[in-house]
Amino acid sequence: MIFSMTAYARKEIKGDWGSAVWEIRSVNQRYLETYFRMPEQFRGLEPVLRERFRKRLARGKVECHLRFETNPAAKSELIINDALAQQVINAANQISGMTGESSRLNPFQIMNWPGVMETPEQDLDTINKELLSAFDQALTDFIEARASEGENMKALIEQRLTAITDEVVKVRARMPEILEWQRERLLNKFEEAKIELEGARVEQELILLAQKSDVAEELDRLDSHVKEATNILKKGGACGRRLDFMMQEFNRESNTLASKSISTDITASGVELKVLIEQMREQIQNIE
Repeated sequence: MIFSMTAYARKEIKGDWGSAVWEIRSVNQRYLETYFRMPEQFRGLEPVLRERFRKRLARGKVECHLRFETNPAAKSELIINDALAQQVINAANQISGMTGESSRLNPFQIMNWPGVMETPEQDLDTINKELLSAFDQALTDFIEARASEGENMKALIEQRLTAITDEVVKVRARMPEILEWQRERLLNKFEEAKIELEGARVEQELILLAQKSDVAEELDRLDSHVKEATNILKKGGACGRRLDFMMQEFNRESNTLASKSISTDITASGVELKVLIEQMREQIQNIE
C-alpha cells in the first residue's frame, strides 16, 4: 500500500474529568519529524507519543496537538482539612490569650488559610490512559487517511506510466518511416549539391546519421523504467525515495530522446514525456 505524507485526523473524547481533542496533521518532509503542542501536565506523554509515531510512520513533518478542558464539576467538591483547621483555631485562641484581647474568629479567615480547604486532585494516571487510547484511535484514522490519499496518488502515477508506454510505442512504430524519410532527404541534398559519392561512402554516411538518430536504446530503457516503477508501486510501503530516483532516470532518457529528435513527431513525444514525468514527480513528492 502507498501512503501519502499529507493527511489530517481528529479525535475527541469526554470523561468525568472533562474533554480532550487530539489533532494530527502532516506534510511532506525528507525525514520523519514530530512536533507536539499540549498542556504542560501532559508533557510526560511526549516520549511515548513520539515512539508510537516512529513505529508506524517513516517520513513526514507531523504536528500533534492536544486540547484539554477540565470539567468544572469535577472540582466542585471541597474538602476540609480538619486537623489543620483545628490547629489554626487553637493557634488563634492561644495568641488571643497571650495578648489579653478577646476576638471572634472569622470562619472565612480560617478557610483562606493555605491547605485548610482542598479540592480533590484528578487521577492523572487514569486520564493519561484514556488520552493514549484516544491518541491510538486518532493515529489509526490518520494512517488510513494517508493510505487513502496514497492510493489516489498511485492511480494517477499508473495512468502516467501507461501514457509513457503509449508514447514509447508511438515513437518506435514511427522510427522506420522517419529513418527512411531521413535517408531520402540526405540523398536529395547530395543531388541538389551535385555531390557525387561512391556507393560505399553514401552508405557510410547514412549509417553514421542513423546511429546519431537511433533512439532504440532510450525507448528500451523507458520501457524498463516503467516496469520498475510499476513494481515499486505494487510493493508499496515507504517507496517515495525509490520512486523519486526513478523520475531522475526517466528524465535522463527523455532528455536524450529529445536531443536526438529528427522529426516533429519525436519532438512532440519528447515534450509529452517531460510533462508526464513532471506530473508524476509532483505526486511522488508527497509519497512516504
